[in-house]
Amino acid sequence: MILFPAIDLKNGEAVRLQQGDMARATIFNRDPAAQAQAFELQGFQYLHLVDLDGAFAGKPMNAEAVERILAVVKVPVQLGGGIRDRATVEAWLDKGVARVIIGTAAVRNPALVKAAARAYPGRVAVGLDARDGKVAVAGWAESSELSALDLARHFEDAGVGAIVYTDIARDGMLKGLNLEATIVLAEAISIPVIASGGLASLDDVHALLAPRARKLEGAIAGRALYDGGLDAKEALALLRAAQLQAM
Repeated sequence: MILFPAIDLKNGEAVRLQQGDMARATIFNRDPAAQAQAFELQGFQYLHLVDLDGAFAGKPMNAEAVERILAVVKVPVQLGGGIRDRATVEAWLDKGVARVIIGTAAVRNPALVKAAARAYPGRVAVGLDARDGKVAVAGWAESSELSALDLARHFEDAGVGAIVYTDIARDGMLKGLNLEATIVLAEAISIPVIASGGLASLDDVHALLAPRARKLEGAIAGRALYDGGLDAKEALALLRAAQLQAM
């Protein structure tokens, strides 16, 4: 079970949104690279980055901030936001991003995801951001008619490394993960699933370690880490203990 600390980038700063609303952004660190280093020093072993401006623009908009992060941390980094063509996928992977996350293009151009995933096995993930069970695109500004499960099934056997499933209604709201929907998705497909949206406290980490959540690869923690609702040391100690017990 991997706990991914999130760094959401807007105007070159680390922010957190509420329910994906760019007008409801809180700046938590004006130096995202320093934030990334802090997470690495705390013991996190994988970082989750989102180019929020890029998600709306359809192309990378916070490349400088991402590149600074890549230059100062040794842990692997996954990145989403504004990745909508093969050239962008290849550029980020060449620059050292361990895994790219494709969201909007997964709905509008699934062939791109399949081709990229086959070319780079395990290094391409799909971001499924759901509102009322339907996948949202373009920085969550638009809704599609596809369900998360229907879309996920399109990418079975394509070499996709993970599905990042976000409950938009919970994102940034500290209401707890929507584990029920996430687990249903994970049990219906063979692709590893990462839970996102609403992780609030150590109770969520305990829930992630319950037998029913065993198929999940991990979860993304955002506002709870910045606000102090989730103590990084306690969370990581709990995960390490569970890992040792499983060995």
